[in-house]
Amino acid sequence: MRLLVGRIGRAHGILGEATIEVRTDDPDVRFAVGATVNTDKHGDLTIVSGRVHNGILLLGFKGITTRNQVEELRNEMLYSDVDIDASTGDDDEYHVLQLIGCIAYLESGEKYGEISDVINLPGQDLLAVQTGQGESLIPFVHQLVPEVDVKNKRIVVIPPTISGEIK
Repeated sequence: MRLLVGRIGRAHGILGEATIEVRTDDPDVRFAVGATVNTDKHGDLTIVSGRVHNGILLLGFKGITTRNQVEELRNEMLYSDVDIDASTGDDDEYHVLQLIGCIAYLESGEKYGEISDVINLPGQDLLAVQTGQGESLIPFVHQLVPEVDVKNKRIVVIPPTISGEIK
């Protein structure tokens, strides 16, 4: 699947390096030397150099050797082909696209709703579940989401309650 992994920013120096706004959890793999990223306007770009300078990722691309060439790429979105079903080695790590569309069930087995979004917040992610009563936001923590089966599109949730009523 084609996923957004970054955006090209301004040129850095005169030798064709670009600042990169990282939009992936795995920049070491997505932006490794030799990796290829895709853009809408300029096609595939092969990474020939990468380094971090003052907390900013700088990349060099094959065939891009001047500041002016980098400026032509400015604001281009960078995409990577990612197998979202590949194992990450961590059983509690999911791609957002694996979760959207999953059916949420209560512990009793009763259908609760459908996952419509995953909201990324600094403290934790929230699952947005569309229920018969509207949208319910459930913190994506093991205590409230004890079971996730993306292969079968099934998630068990324990929604927040007020006075014993499920919201």
